[in-house]
Amino acid sequence: MKLSAESPAEKSANRTDVLLIGGGIMSATLGAFLKQLAPDWDISLYERMDRAGTESSDPWNNAGTGHAALCELNYSPAGPDGTVDPAKAIGINEQFQVSRQFWSHLVEKGDISGGFINPLPHMSFVWGNAHAEYLRKRYESLSAQPLFKTMEFSEDHSKIAEWAPLLMQGRDSGQRVAASRVVGGTDVDFGALTRELVNFLGANGADLNFGHEVTNLTRNSGGGWDVTVRNRATKASKTVSARFVFIGGGGGALHLLQRSGIPEGKGFGGFPVSGQFLRSTDESIISAHNAKVYGQASVGAPPMSVPHLDTRFVDGKKSLLFGPYGGFSPKFLKNGSLTDLPFSVRPHNLVPMLAVAKDNMSLVKYLVTEVLKSREGKTKALREFYPEAVTEGWDLITAGQRVQVIKKDPKSGGVLQFGTELITSADGTVGALLGASPGASTAPPIMINLMKRCFPAEFPGWEAKIKEMIPGYGVKLNENESLADEIIAETNRVLKLA
Repeated sequence: MKLSAESPAEKSANRTDVLLIGGGIMSATLGAFLKQLAPDWDISLYERMDRAGTESSDPWNNAGTGHAALCELNYSPAGPDGTVDPAKAIGINEQFQVSRQFWSHLVEKGDISGGFINPLPHMSFVWGNAHAEYLRKRYESLSAQPLFKTMEFSEDHSKIAEWAPLLMQGRDSGQRVAASRVVGGTDVDFGALTRELVNFLGANGADLNFGHEVTNLTRNSGGGWDVTVRNRATKASKTVSARFVFIGGGGGALHLLQRSGIPEGKGFGGFPVSGQFLRSTDESIISAHNAKVYGQASVGAPPMSVPHLDTRFVDGKKSLLFGPYGGFSPKFLKNGSLTDLPFSVRPHNLVPMLAVAKDNMSLVKYLVTEVLKSREGKTKALREFYPEAVTEGWDLITAGQRVQVIKKDPKSGGVLQFGTELITSADGTVGALLGASPGASTAPPIMINLMKRCFPAEFPGWEAKIKEMIPGYGVKLNENESLADEIIAETNRVLKLA
């Protein structure tokens, strides 16, 4: 899509070049890119809550893992023959390196501060012979790759206790355990990052509107979109005409994608999964752990429910969480409606949704089991990671909603997809993002992909500036070890990670 300049007389409060729906990390990232690539474009952002980053981007609503496939075992599953293919993990890590470079650029310019990210070791931890053998093979596969060359592995109880004391305190000395570790992992407060990016937008002329909910969007005669926005306080509605619309409203994106009527959005549905975490209130326990430790998902559990004992830094304060415990709610947003799921059913997505329901009974069983799990049952799961854990000293908190993507499949009728799905119209006037992890960590490369698809006329002229912001743009760092080392060292310096 080509955006031509408007004269001042054509511009008004109800017209904009780019309209961002949702004040989360995706909209904020796209806006930050466009403010530098096309500074003369008008950008308007509409968020239903009273500030940015309060839904999926909020630090208590996500794990805050800088998803680089260092510890997340679902990014490197074993094949039928037991071997571990590193390709997916490498791809995820490459994307996170893009994110680090973009954030570093903004910090170096003074557009945002670097306080949203902290250095934190990433660990994987398993027990039992089969899991230990898998983790060893995963280590052998990944550590041979330049981006994972600093990975360590051990089955020695005392060594693992050095890395993460809580894991080994009170553990049976005869139990076979295994752990891998990458010291150069990170914890990211995506809520803080989102708000910094949105503040940057506002300081550079973007029109920020909080407490405003987008209720509809329709094609207009000019080839763009008329977007209906309701002020949640006054209940008054208005229409804003936009040349390009990004639907980045987290779980709320599906409804608006459906209302757009674009054929590319047909057949998509959503399956909401909620979750809870245990959060420690004991400062001595919090201070004794300093890592993100991921384990293996339970049979039938979605990847986002992989258990982890997690150091977090929120508003500069160190915390310790364990979870998540899966749950179910028909809401598509934590602050959504109980009618979100039933109202998302359409004739075009009914078959995929029924097929997914039929083929994912193990997931349904897992969620039912999680919902019925007692507080003592939750503590029992914690003790698999931290054997000396007691129920007292841990608060149960509710995490954010994740709407997993349901899409058409020619063989089964429909599949449940874990990850993100970028959907754009053929004419490039609207884009939407559905799905969940590793979304926030890979927002910059996702938004580069969106810009490439939606702004084909402008994008070639932007690539030099993108290369300036992201020195490794267009390069596979895993195949260019010296450049990878240079870029990682530089982003470590700017973001104060080493």
